[in-house]
Amino acid sequence: MLDATEQAPSSSKAKKAPTPIVPVDENHPFDLETYIASYEGRVVVDRLVHIITLAPSIAPQALQLAVRHIQTLRDPTLYPVAVAAYDQAASLSPGQLPSASEVATINQKWVDETSAKNQSERMKLEVELKTYTNNMIKESIRMAHRDLGEFYRSVGEYGTALRHFTKSREFCTTNQHILEMCLSVLELLIEQRNYSHVPTYIFKAEAALDQAAAGGENPKGAVGTKSKATAEREKYQTKLDFALALSQLGQGMYEKAAHTFLKLGLPGKLGDWSGKLVASGDIAVYGTLCALASMSRSAIKSRVLENETFSVYIEQEPYVRDIVDAYMSNRFKAVLDLLEKYSTRHYLDLYLSSHVHDLTNLIRNRAIVLYFQPFSSIKLERMSSVFGWTVEEVERQVVALIQSGDIQARVDSQHKILKAKQVDPRAQLYAKALKAGSEMQSANRKLLLRMRLQQADLIVKQPKNQKQDSAAMASASQMSDYIQIGD
Repeated sequence: MLDATEQAPSSSKAKKAPTPIVPVDENHPFDLETYIASYEGRVVVDRLVHIITLAPSIAPQALQLAVRHIQTLRDPTLYPVAVAAYDQAASLSPGQLPSASEVATINQKWVDETSAKNQSERMKLEVELKTYTNNMIKESIRMAHRDLGEFYRSVGEYGTALRHFTKSREFCTTNQHILEMCLSVLELLIEQRNYSHVPTYIFKAEAALDQAAAGGENPKGAVGTKSKATAEREKYQTKLDFALALSQLGQGMYEKAAHTFLKLGLPGKLGDWSGKLVASGDIAVYGTLCALASMSRSAIKSRVLENETFSVYIEQEPYVRDIVDAYMSNRFKAVLDLLEKYSTRHYLDLYLSSHVHDLTNLIRNRAIVLYFQPFSSIKLERMSSVFGWTVEEVERQVVALIQSGDIQARVDSQHKILKAKQVDPRAQLYAKALKAGSEMQSANRKLLLRMRLQQADLIVKQPKNQKQDSAAMASASQMSDYIQIGD
């Protein structure tokens, strides 16, 4: 787990720390069944496999839930994935975990039946696509590519699914078709955590929405009232904003991610993505942690605490509000204690896991900077009582922030005092006045030199042939203007 003695990075671009093995105990509570009940579909297995890998103490329970849920899907290859993750967790705790065969039994009959059904479904869909292609039925070809994309996505063949979804773009005839294609690709990219390509399809989807609005159609392709069209656009826009925010979070752009998460619409506007890709509580955690790591105190107050829409998300994770309240009240020890307490919840999140280390360090950095701002000097002992660290730990943290330029101060190691760099306003004023005077003197000297050169007629004149050419060009330009006016 994170330790206060770790050197904190000064930006989100710092090198990622290896994800630790997270504990689940009284000090780090985590209710697996309650947590996983918020999701549905393939993401349940993806999150359970992630939990098995990071939390060996609850790996048997997670494997049982994963095996049970796999049988509701149509991808038999998820079995070996879950078992391999469990074996890896067992190898990290030798002798402490039972074998995978003792925890859960693979239903081989279901595997064989599902594989046969998938093969039959694949052949049927491919024959349909070939038939429609031969008959040149554009709309049917588009739907066939869409159905094949959904099929390959359901069986875990993401590359083939993406190929069919993008191929359907050639046969789209309305903005609604383009929008559906973009949303399908975005779902696929989010499941793959391929964040770099997400903005491209968001741009295409927003262009389709704009064209639909300009053409007087709502996103469903039918003419309706302005209020209905606006409501439909908001629903799609919330999905696009969420995809963009998750992409920004995945790429470490925490400030941009915070602003995007905080402007999302109500949870209901996420439609089928709610539970299928993300839960409302996840958005509360993502948006709040990114805001605390990158935004000013006034921005947090207006964008988080006073944001009625985002408050609906926070209601799903009440501890998030406790963290924000403690941060705004300068109770930084409580902030760090809450972050440590719920670090298991954060590390076991599929999308947040690789960013918990950086986000925690950035929040801690900002807390130290905010606490020191009002002081010209302060004893490290006092800071240690505020943050709950030893004096040596405080000194290491402060020195790291001084080296990164986040704090303009110096440390008196002998007396254990942090002193802000004293700036003399009078000296600054004199320095500015002297600089302005020297600049003015230099400008005046150049001006006087030019005047004296003109008085002495020491000016380089333009050659006669160049003068004639310039006069000819000027007269030709005037004639051209005259002819245009005459026309």
